[in-house]
Amino acid sequence: MTSDEPEPSSDERSLRQRLQTLYHGNAPASRSFRYGLIAFDVFTIGFFIVSSVGPEAQWVLVVDVILGFLLLLEFIARAIVLKGSLRFFLSFGALVDLIVIASLMAPLIFENLAFLRVVRMLRLLRSYHLLHELRQEWAFFRRNEEVIQSSINLTIFIFTVTAVVYVLEVDDNANINNYFDALYFTVSTLTTTGFGDITLTDTLGRALAVVIMVFGVGLFLRLVQTIFRPPKVAYRCPDCGLNRHDPDAIHCKHCGASIKIPTEGDWN
Repeated sequence: MTSDEPEPSSDERSLRQRLQTLYHGNAPASRSFRYGLIAFDVFTIGFFIVSSVGPEAQWVLVVDVILGFLLLLEFIARAIVLKGSLRFFLSFGALVDLIVIASLMAPLIFENLAFLRVVRMLRLLRSYHLLHELRQEWAFFRRNEEVIQSSINLTIFIFTVTAVVYVLEVDDNANINNYFDALYFTVSTLTTTGFGDITLTDTLGRALAVVIMVFGVGLFLRLVQTIFRPPKVAYRCPDCGLNRHDPDAIHCKHCGASIKIPTEGDWN
């Protein structure tokens, strides 16, 4: 700290210390606080998905603004913990949070535009924070991390693409009247089923369909393959370097060397 920078007051130091304890401490109160944040994140993600289905009712706008203020307070708390560093404000997670907060506050100044539905789907990215917290607390998430991660990626991708389809087509396409119509079209396109009862006929819609088919189908199939293939564990073979093995393997399938994969013992 340079001589030109003001010394933080005792109240500021005390507030930062309390927040640091809540966010990073191991006391029961700290753990309860972090579980509360997880529950809040799950609620906001679920609310944004559900609220995207129906029309913009007045109560939805009120809840949007309330959530925006709560998210802003939580964002400020994290900034205080990290002393407002430039690295924090430029991080991808912080930028996503700021965009989502701005979209929730927008109805206070502007008309609640439909494209904000797409922006709010970025809140789904918060699920990576949830996974990080749960991985630290629960052995189940550590054992099934790859499957859970792929499931989250697949969910984020489907709902984000669906939101884009809905916003771009709901006013111009007679076959897309609600969010579920857009979800139906998205999933049938990603799975290459293509029933043909819902099609995108305008130029922008067809361009979007091309993007979904060219880039989306490959990613969709890749994620589904990861979810349903037999589970593997990450362990590097000391001889050949193969780092994916069956959970109960005692020999490397590639070179036959003996391997000792660490397991979590049953203490019951």
